[in-house]
Amino acid sequence: MTNNSSTPYANLFSGLTVGFTILTIALYLLRGFGILTFVPGGIIYLSFLSAIVLGLISKLAHRLRW
Repeated sequence: MTNNSSTPYANLFSGLTVGFTILTIALYLLRGFGILTFVPGGIIYLSFLSAIVLGLISKLAHRLRW
């Protein structure tokens, strides 16, 4: 049985990872459809990279029980 109160940062990073991944995919799709054409490609790449880094931090936080 997992005690969720002992891992507040792990749960925070998990929620941020899911939210940031959904936001990144939505941004990518809207730019592809031509709705958000003013967003530079570098911003999209940075958001993909940020989602990956947040996912790694989330897994590390779960493993170390932060």
